Amino acid sequence: MSSVDFLNKLLDGVEVEWKALGTLVKTVTAPSKLKTQAYCTSGKLPIIDQGIGFIAGYTDEDISPVRAGKYVIFGDHSEHIKYVDFSFVQGADGIKILSPISSNAKYIFYAFENFYKKELSYKRHWSNAQETLIPIPCPDNPKKSLEIQAEIVRILDGLTELTTELTTELITRKKQYKHYLDQLLSFEDGEVEWKALGGIGDFTYGYVAKAQDSGDTRFVRITDINADGKLIVADSKYVDLSEENEKFLLKKNDLLMARTGATYGKTMIFEEDYLAIYAGFLIKLSLDERLVNPKFYWHFAQSDFFWNQANKLVSGGGQPQFNANVLKEVKMPVPYPSDPVRSLTEQARIVAILDKFDALTNSLTEGLPREIELRQKQYEHYRDLLLSFPKPQEVVA
Repeated sequence: MSSVDFLNKLLDGVEVEWKALGTLVKTVTAPSKLKTQAYCTSGKLPIIDQGIGFIAGYTDEDISPVRAGKYVIFGDHSEHIKYVDFSFVQGADGIKILSPISSNAKYIFYAFENFYKKELSYKRHWSNAQETLIPIPCPDNPKKSLEIQAEIVRILDGLTELTTELTTELITRKKQYKHYLDQLLSFEDGEVEWKALGGIGDFTYGYVAKAQDSGDTRFVRITDINADGKLIVADSKYVDLSEENEKFLLKKNDLLMARTGATYGKTMIFEEDYLAIYAGFLIKLSLDERLVNPKFYWHFAQSDFFWNQANKLVSGGGQPQFNANVLKEVKMPVPYPSDPVRSLTEQARIVAILDKFDALTNSLTEGLPREIELRQKQYEHYRDLLLSFPKPQEVVA
């Protein structure tokens, strides 16, 4: 059945009124807020903030939560939109907690997610987002309107359920990767030497320049490393290659680490086949490849063995700093240090195992992320169809 046929049957000739989101919801004030440093990985109450993650953390603090209800959450700066139907604590970041006045809360969430246009939001604040137009079917018959909204929600919920199951499986795979990572980096005494990076490598800061929307060379910035230590493909920026910056060109398997801010210590390995230059807030690690397989180091940089050191060495303050002098103090495991050939063979074996788990977990071309991406596109396709109500001429953009 086409979207037009479906909507004609569902609406049965009734009208649709497009209303500004701000007129359909009321804002809820959280009884209390929690500072970022109080977030924990487990606890009685989940924490909701404006970050991309659905739940930002947990707390056991004796703090008044937002009572269980049906809410649409809007990140006042991040612009992330979430649906929450349980008790939670508001995190430190600014969010708007929206409670629908009479419409189906889940329907408002789906419609808001579909029709909100970030590029129209000049300051990225609720004052702009609340002007988003939401289609309300059969506005003069609240009972029928809610029935129609509920049917659309039922269909979209079914499409998102599989994505949720896949995401849960992805979390399990990440834990599995982490388990094998820890196991494979736990060597017996005498089989390994923990070498300070300063003795086996050189470190170079990147090129300071303004990123361009176009150019002949990709400009890899600190914001281009995702949480899994991978290069983000979307929103690429560029520079023009010149004699001044060609010394900052990346080679296959070059390692880059973020040296400042909230992403300090995040490490990626450059595996692309195009020209790229790395930016100033990144450090390139040039490790002695007679001793260290670059991919072996990359896996190490995702482990607790690395992060336990990094978190102790990083400087405090508003902007954490993890510069080259500090990085030199980090120690990494080098197996069979007295036999370089055997050492690199063992490193390659460990890399082969971990790469398989990483591909199944994080690969954008295979494994669960790819399947989740396809299911998300399917959901967005049907969401567009189910919400494709005709607009009156005066509200057409």
